[in-house]
Formats: sequence, C-alpha cells, structure tokens
Amino acid sequence: MFKETKAFSGFSVDNLQKAKEFYGGVLKIDVSEMEEMGLLQLHIAGSNDLIIYEKPNHAPATFTVLNFPVPDIDQAVKELKALGVKFESYDFPELKTDADSISRGNPSIAWFTDPAGNILSVIQE
Repeated sequence: MFKETKAFSGFSVDNLQKAKEFYGGVLKIDVSEMEEMGLLQLHIAGSNDLIIYEKPNHAPATFTVLNFPVPDIDQAVKELKALGVKFESYDFPELKTDADSISRGNPSIAWFTDPAGNILSVIQE
C-alpha cells in the first residue's frame, strides 16, 4: 500500500515565527510558509520536505527529531556555535560528549535544540 508513497514527517513547535528564524536564518534551510494552514515547510536537500506546525500545548520531543549529516562534524559544531547554537552535553555511562559537545563514536554526533526545545543533531557522514 505505501511502497511507492513519498512520506514526509512533521513536528510541533511553540512559536512558528521563532522556528522560521531558526531554521531559515540560523541553519540556512530553505523555508516556505503555508500561512493559510499555519505551517512551515522545510525544504531539505535530497529528502522530502518536512512540516512544522505551531501547537499551543507543545512539549519538546525527548528524542532526536532531525539529523543533519555533515562531512566534518568538528567544523559544523564550530560554525553553529559561532551562530549562537548551544549544544547538549551528556555524561552517562552509555553516552558521553567531549569538551566540544561531540559524542565520538561510529558515527560521531552532536545534539542541539531548536527554540522550541526539539532535539536535533549533526552527525558525521
């Protein structure tokens, strides 16, 4: 039934304008507004578009909602930090991040949040 369908994903935020500024302005993703529906559409290269919708009782996801593969994770983290993005630090037995907020492994990954608290990551290709 769904073998040939082009599925897409979506997630909520508490403020659509802040999301637009973050995803379009900071992360430099092509964003379009679907004002009549109260949605943002993220145009992700090489993937289907994602939708973001404002939800009054939004609760941030407790898991990673979006991963961005990057060729050089150290450079990506450095550039995002320069733009004001704050990365998560973890110090659990099964998950630790280093001084640069990167979990070194296979693959290496670093997590950050959008203005609504949803968890995103950059992940070494």
